[in-house]
Amino acid sequence: MGEMRNKATTSTSASPLVTLLLCCAVLIPATISANAGGSDQFLWKSVPRAQLKLDDKTPLVWNVFQTEKKKESNLVVILLGRRYLALDIKARVAYSVVLSDLQVRGADFESGNLFVQSRVLPTNEWSLRDVGPAELIKLKFGDYGTNLQLELPHMPDLRGLY
Repeated sequence: MGEMRNKATTSTSASPLVTLLLCCAVLIPATISANAGGSDQFLWKSVPRAQLKLDDKTPLVWNVFQTEKKKESNLVVILLGRRYLALDIKARVAYSVVLSDLQVRGADFESGNLFVQSRVLPTNEWSLRDVGPAELIKLKFGDYGTNLQLELPHMPDLRGLY
């Protein structure tokens, strides 16, 4: 009878462990997929000190937007008149943005993933240079032959403040 108690005790003490492992097996993938889904949402904020030129002239209506996340600092959305463009500076690719993909949030925009392969714009002659307080990006659009020059201020390094 003592052996039966040991077996019963062993099986019931293993039961919470098995339950814990099963819960972890269910919760971990759910957490990973929730984080992956969250990374597809972008909050675009205006970059007030950015400079933009088309063929060495400043457009009448323009604006530059970036996310506040440093790891996404290579992603930029540009307003040129009534046209929005998305740039992946690291990959050196430009994308056309459909206006319905942007949701207005005050002075900012929110969007899903704008960097879709089917919306790639033909570009060439990319040039990236660090020019002190900013990064200078130059490219040429293949469809119009227009030269775009974008000066993005470097994101501040706030690691020393805390």
